[in-house]
Amino acid sequence: MELHSALNDVKRSRGDPHRFPGERRSTAGLFSGLDDRLVHVAPDGSLRDYSYPLTGLAGIERSRFGLEEDGTTDWFDGGQQRYVEDTAVVETVHEIDGHTVTQYDLTVDRTHLTRIECSSALDDSDVTLRACLGFTPEGRAGRVGQLRHGDAVEIHHDRERDFAATSTDATVTGHVPEQFEELLAAEPSEFPRSTDDGRYEEGRLSPIAILDVSLEGATPAATIATVLSEPDDGRTAGLERARAAASDHGSTDALLEAGRKQYDRRLPDGVGADGLEGIATDLRVLAFLRAANGARIAGPEFDPFFRYTGGYGYTWFRDDAEISSFLLEADHRADIGLSEWHRESAQFYVKTQLADGTWPHRVWPHNGRLAPGWAHGRVEDGDAGSVDYQADQTASVAAFLATYLRLVDSDDDGVRDALAATLDGLDAVLEDDGLPGRVQNAWENMTGRFTHTAATYLEAYAAIARAPLPDDHRDHAREQAQAVYEGIDALWLDDRGRYALRLEDGELDGRFDGSTFALAAAHREYDALADVDDDRINRLCQHVEATLEGLYRDPDGPIEGIARFEGDSWRTSDQIEPKIWTVTTAWGAQAAAELGQLLEGHDPDAAASFEDRGRELLALVDPDGPLRRDGGYLPEQLFDDGTPDSATPLGWPHALRIATATALETAARAEDTSSQLPVHE
Repeated sequence: MELHSALNDVKRSRGDPHRFPGERRSTAGLFSGLDDRLVHVAPDGSLRDYSYPLTGLAGIERSRFGLEEDGTTDWFDGGQQRYVEDTAVVETVHEIDGHTVTQYDLTVDRTHLTRIECSSALDDSDVTLRACLGFTPEGRAGRVGQLRHGDAVEIHHDRERDFAATSTDATVTGHVPEQFEELLAAEPSEFPRSTDDGRYEEGRLSPIAILDVSLEGATPAATIATVLSEPDDGRTAGLERARAAASDHGSTDALLEAGRKQYDRRLPDGVGADGLEGIATDLRVLAFLRAANGARIAGPEFDPFFRYTGGYGYTWFRDDAEISSFLLEADHRADIGLSEWHRESAQFYVKTQLADGTWPHRVWPHNGRLAPGWAHGRVEDGDAGSVDYQADQTASVAAFLATYLRLVDSDDDGVRDALAATLDGLDAVLEDDGLPGRVQNAWENMTGRFTHTAATYLEAYAAIARAPLPDDHRDHAREQAQAVYEGIDALWLDDRGRYALRLEDGELDGRFDGSTFALAAAHREYDALADVDDDRINRLCQHVEATLEGLYRDPDGPIEGIARFEGDSWRTSDQIEPKIWTVTTAWGAQAAAELGQLLEGHDPDAAASFEDRGRELLALVDPDGPLRRDGGYLPEQLFDDGTPDSATPLGWPHALRIATATALETAARAEDTSSQLPVHE
């Protein structure tokens, strides 16, 4: 996002209680891009790339489409959107000057296709499609040049070249960006500007191109293709790709067929399995967030200036490994067909592991290199004991890799070596009392000795102890799991009947915390290694029940769900109470389901009760649930009136939902089978 776009958004957003000025939010509109380029299509049909973290290429920063007649342009504004079938083809229907105009958008590899089709013949043959495309090669709005190649245009800075071509005849002109006076004015600038002042040389040095495109056929239509490329791709090859893409998709049928083929190529065959409705929607979202190497961004980057957040367009090893584990879990239960995703995730983690056996705060997904962050204590020279480290991220990766080795590929030597090193990385933070030392938490807003971190350590050590590794590694992991299991007792608040958020300076922080739901899954993993005793099961039941009740919110309005932690005021604006989060709502459902399964051999009635509670919570994030938004997206947070906020869609809750849905479906089928067995007296 460039400064001109941020300033215009600041001007438009002033006084809005639900908009944080200067963001490039994706809470409305739909994404296309099951490969590595990711393009957002707003309800007005405008395009914007969210591709940089996934490709290293910035692409389109802003755009606009309209119909031009006799020197006047009717710009598209506020259409109706949907996905065509289960594909990533976005359909946007506009009503323009008595015409119904349908826009189809599809992103394949690093090419984006926009097809504009009128529902009937136009009264005047001089009506043309006007496309205004503003690129930011390498994130630059200045020191950018245009090269005109007849019917195609190239926008370039240094390394990145962006091309646009059309399926029908087109003329290309440059468009001068806003001047300083316009940026400083009280009102937002028009895009495109009403005039470019006729400055030829500045038009050639502008990132903005205007394409006037002929509409042809009985139902007048045209296709525009944009291609992002790097120097090694070559200028001629980039031009040929853009021209061929526009020509080859010069009909709606061709574009829709390309969308179907992409869906078949990128998403597994098992997404429509019986009883697993909605998995296709969730997997489509998770595919949007994946780079070509399998690494994921947490969500589309909506705050590139870090004005209100630390950014979202990075690979966090917490989010990514949790997603990987949830998908592996679901695939093992339901045979969805995600083996290639699991393999790519494992390879990425092996590649990005640090020398001390840990993983850094966050990296760029497209190449695995270190990304800006505030918890790189393990990377900083001579600061191995820094609290600026999120130990739960390393533990989450370890748990996935151990399970991957056990369930998917026991012969993967790279994963074996990574797990051996990980034991050292985990041990370095574990203290003599069986709890991880003082680090940053999952929400990245506190330091201390957290219950959530301890839960991830318990799960990681238990998973490693179950993995096909040398006996000395397995035995050591078993001993460490036992130590953490016992150490968790120190986090119990006896007077409140639940576990604390953290231990800090010798005092227990008694606030409710949604991340402590991780205790349920951790104890299920441990139970496969060594029995969880009755006292611990009782405490887990009390804790999950109390936390679900303590964080549950049902405000006046269309939504209900679970807050992040007690007293959370982040991004609440003028709302008094904490916002509802989709990840904690889905996490609560998962904790109830996991606890239900842990209780099956101890208390069947209690197990059934927790599973029912899990289904109730899961319904809130299901495809038809109240926390879903257009496209089946789960935003990170919502205001009480249902307005979505922050990263949209967020990958973590989508994967949580898949894992929980398959777990509850498996439990339901087992119960049905059991009820049909003959009774012997």
